[in-house]
Formats: sequence, structure tokens, C-alpha cells
Amino acid sequence: MPVHGVCKNIMSARQKDRGYGTSQNPERFQQQDYLQLKQFLQTQNKLFRDEAFPPDQRSLGQGKLDPAQQVQWLRPRDIVTNPFFILDGVSRFDFGQGQVGNCWFLASLGALTFHKEIFELIVPLDQTCLGKDYCGLFHFRFWRFGKWVDVVIDDKLPTVNRKPIFARSKDECEFWPALLEKAYAKVCGSYADMTSGTPAEAMRDFTGGVHMCIQLSDPSPNLWKLLCRAGRSRTFMSCTTTGDRLPNGLVPGHAYTVTGLKEVTLQETTVNLVRLWNPWGHGEWIGDWSDKSPLWRSVSTKEREKCLTVENDGEFWMSLEDCCRYYNNIEICGMRPDFLDEDPACHWKTSTYENRWVAGTTAGGYINHKETFWTNPQYRIKVYGKPNSSQTKNTLVSLMQKPDKRNRCLAQLFFIGFIIFEVNMFLQEFPASFFSSHRPVAQTRKLMKSREVTEFLTLKPGEYVIVPCTDKPNQTASFLLTIFSREETYHLKSRKWTTAHGILGKYNQS
Repeated sequence: MPVHGVCKNIMSARQKDRGYGTSQNPERFQQQDYLQLKQFLQTQNKLFRDEAFPPDQRSLGQGKLDPAQQVQWLRPRDIVTNPFFILDGVSRFDFGQGQVGNCWFLASLGALTFHKEIFELIVPLDQTCLGKDYCGLFHFRFWRFGKWVDVVIDDKLPTVNRKPIFARSKDECEFWPALLEKAYAKVCGSYADMTSGTPAEAMRDFTGGVHMCIQLSDPSPNLWKLLCRAGRSRTFMSCTTTGDRLPNGLVPGHAYTVTGLKEVTLQETTVNLVRLWNPWGHGEWIGDWSDKSPLWRSVSTKEREKCLTVENDGEFWMSLEDCCRYYNNIEICGMRPDFLDEDPACHWKTSTYENRWVAGTTAGGYINHKETFWTNPQYRIKVYGKPNSSQTKNTLVSLMQKPDKRNRCLAQLFFIGFIIFEVNMFLQEFPASFFSSHRPVAQTRKLMKSREVTEFLTLKPGEYVIVPCTDKPNQTASFLLTIFSREETYHLKSRKWTTAHGILGKYNQS
């Protein structure tokens, strides 16, 4: 019998207290236990067929393939005679995009290849496509809405004319990209459900870490310093082009991976360069600092030989100014928030609150709904520090809504955001009169219909209440509120239990 409401939340909290759902002890996705399945298959001398993600049209999804194409689901050993899970290490140049529009996922996958420890967390290396341990069973790990999950798949891949139709390895004998993509498609509901998205979504699912989105239309003068700090940390970086089609080699509305940063000297002037990679594996920028740009002849031979590779491999250099001109934003995601701070000695804490907006009780809508806004869940924090340090950004707030559907493309997303008020009294719950008589000190710049919204804020010493909300009352959804803060910021959660509807707030600090 399925467990609902309060009981489910209590069980989930107890499991989390015991370390269940962590990266070292992930939750079993769809209750499939990799080790138990492997033991059974080896005992029975069978190959795994995943009935939870079957090799048929249900897993392909709707509308992404020409009906005339004859799709065959084949195991790697049926595609090539000598398949490898990983062949000669991993690289962003190992693969290219297939027939599903998931450049956002593959751009993040390209970033993943730079981080050995994180890669081995996502992709357990003790897996093989042949040999005595082979049983057609593979598993991968992802962070999903506050917990790590272990995802089991079989190795049957959709092919046409014996060629994989989705993520394709440059070496036809290597299969880790296609199998990892299949595991993520299973999490999303189908391959078709991977169509359209932002790199931040997959980067978060690869790290469970800190996400920041930097708009490039009006970049900060400290942008280069921030990017360099992020580059020195274990961060993923990607960016997305504008929708304008221009004759410069860039694909409009397309995700790219940031793969390098470099300062070069041009006629006694320092130029900041960004290296980018197209997950198609081909198609490059043809402007200044591109592979064949004459500007490379003006830098030293040492710098040119260190940076420049004239190949149509999808990777290229461009100036930071051009990057800001032709891209909408840069997404940064790291395991830890240390890249946020210029002070390397500064320590940050992470606090996570999991809750729900429930129609009629805790779904009060935006602040313009004065009679109901106060019924939204409320979270109290206290900021310590010196008054003269009030200009330092010290708090990053993330609000993520959780899907209510198994299939990613069918999930209903609401416009979400949060509003922060300074408080000078202690109340367990602030009433409507408080919010009608006080002005917010910070809030999301606008409500967004997206999986996650974030803001990097400066909060002066004092006490605050954070109110996450949707745009309209009575919109039911689960959410995850995460606060990354300097060590001197303390979180005092306002108690708000509505047990009749199974809303038990959870407070986890690390």
C-alpha cells in the first residue's frame, strides 16, 4: 500500500537522518536495487531487461522520430564486436548530440568530463559491456530535488541501421555517453521528455550544489574575477546564445559549455578570452579569436601554441565582450559555494527546507493577494556581522519547485519566487497585518515559470523572514528552499505545521 501525507514525510525525514538519499547512500529509483538485480541475473545467467523503462515506443516518447524509421533496440555487443563502457578515459570530445533536442543536457555532460571525482560519483566505473561480470545491467547516480538517486537501466539502445540515434560516441566502440543519457531519459520519463531545457537543470542534477545564473545583458565589472574564481573551484559553467540568427557561426538558442578562461596580451593590452564548446561536436564561432582569426598572429608563439587548435571539433575561443554580446547568460554550478566569495578563508553553510504549497491552507499566492499571502510557509533567518560589512553579498537563496508528474514535459510549472522582510519581533507565524504594513527588503526580480529561481543578496545584520510563493493562491506544489550563507548567518525556522495535509517542514543544515 502506498504511503501518503504525514506518514510519508516522517518516513522520508527518518531515512534522511540515517543518510539515505546521500551521494554515498542514494535512494533506489523506482525501488530497483542494482546489487540485488545483479546478483539475481548472474545466478540465473540472464541479461537484464528493464520493464520500468522498456525498450519500446513508451521510452522513446512521442513525436521525436520519423515514423518511417525502423528502430531496433540493441545491446552494445550487438552493435559492435568489441564494445567498451569507457575507452581511453573520458573527454567532451567523446560524443555528439543525436536526434533529441537535449543540447542543455549534453553541454552539462561536457562540463562533467572535467571533474574526475564528480564523474565517478555519477558514473560508477566498475561496469563493463563484456566479460564474466556483464549481465546487461548498468546504473548511474543523479541528484533529484534534495536527494541522490541510483538509477538502473538495461543496455538496450535505440538504433537505426545499427547506429545509436541519440548521444553518439566518436568512437563507435565506446558506450558510456549513450548509457548515461538513457539513465537520465529514464529519470525524465522518456527520451522525448529531454527535449528543451537549461544547462542549469542538468548541472544541478550532477552536483546537488550551488547554482548561479549571471545575466550578460548588463554584466558586472567583476564578472571576469567571478568566472576565474569559478574556474579555480570545482564548478560547471555553460551559457546559452540569444535567439537571433547571425552569420557568426553560433547556433541561436543553443547551449554551450564553458571549457576554459585565458588572459592573453595583445599589443600591451590584456584581453580576457572564454573557450566554449558546442555539444554537437562541430560548428564554431567565426569571429574575433576564432580558430582562423588573424588576431592569434599578434600574440606570442607560446600563448598561441598553448591555446589554439584549428579543428572543427566544436570548440573555440572568443573575447568576454563578444560572449556578453551574443549569449544571454552564464550558468555556474558548483559542489560548494566557495566561488561566491572573494575571501578564500570564508566558510559558507547550507540549509535546506522541504515543504508544500497546499490549496486552501498554505498556498497564499503572491504579495498582491493581501488576504492570503501570509498563509505561505515562512522561514526565519538571523544575519550577524559588522554594520560596515553590509555591502558584501552574504546570502544566496534558491527556490526549486518539484514536479507533480512522472514525465518531465508533462510536469506543471508555476510562476514562483520569494520575498524577504526584515523583522524585529519574534512570532511563530507572521500575520497578514505584518505583511501589509512592512515593505520587502529583497525579493526575486520577477516571478519565473521555471524549475528554479535564485538570487544572490546582501542582507545587513538583523533578522528576516523569507516567504516562498507562487503567483496565485491555491496552486498546490512541493518545493525545496535552499539558503547558502556566510557562517555568521543563522537560520531560525518559523514553525508551520499543517499535519492534516501532510506538510511537515524539514530542516537540514550542513
